[in-house]
Amino acid sequence: MAFHLFNPCCGYGDNAPMIEALDLVKRFGSTRAVDGISFTAGTGEVVALLGPNGAGKSTTMRMLAGCLEPDSGVARIAGSDAVRERRSAQTALGYLPEGAPAYPAMTPRAFARFHLRVRGFTGAALTEAAERALERTRMGEAASRPIGMLSKGFKRRAALAAAIAHDPQVLILDEPTDGLDPNQKDGVRALIREMAAEKTILISTHLLEEVESVCSRAIVITGGRIVSDDTPAAIIRSAPEPSLASAFRMLTGHSAEQATIKPRKAKKAREGVE
Repeated sequence: MAFHLFNPCCGYGDNAPMIEALDLVKRFGSTRAVDGISFTAGTGEVVALLGPNGAGKSTTMRMLAGCLEPDSGVARIAGSDAVRERRSAQTALGYLPEGAPAYPAMTPRAFARFHLRVRGFTGAALTEAAERALERTRMGEAASRPIGMLSKGFKRRAALAAAIAHDPQVLILDEPTDGLDPNQKDGVRALIREMAAEKTILISTHLLEEVESVCSRAIVITGGRIVSDDTPAAIIRSAPEPSLASAFRMLTGHSAEQATIKPRKAKKAREGVE
């Protein structure tokens, strides 16, 4: 079972991870929603966060995106601390939050242009980037309608267009195909595969077929802890039955204390990805 760690002593370079979660902890009252999450991801990886409701997936993503400060631990995007260097981190990041919030009075086109303007785009570069994002997310005529009047699927695609418009190095997508019809799901999955070679993409999903379709790696979380971090094929091989659903049930049906990955020896951790 592969466990991906980064050696901070190596510095930041071409082969350094673009997403780093280092012993992240977040409490809400007496509940530890995230309890020591550590993983990294590099360019060319599409990594799925899997887990039952309340496992800590969205909380982890919010900390990585700089929208929620961890109680302890470090989150980095493209080498920048998501708390101490938030602006630099978010410059490299496209984030689709849970629920895909957007201004209902804006059109998807206006929403994408708004996101680009606050990132410093102007003139022809702004227009070109907005139109390309709308085209890639297949907004069609819906790009000119108020977001509040669109279906759930089109609302999510409008938010996705805004997230990818500035062509970020890193994408964090919380349930990117939620509410989409089968054709729309196929289109977004194809877009993720298209972008994957040049980006680092972290998604959460409850659709296990989506993991097998687009993800090179899956991290299973339960009780705020990682219980598996490997390729989908390797996770399936560990299951009683040859399916990701069977592996998911096996991993999330055990307590976090029983199933949590044991830390590698210090030497292995320093050596980085297995």
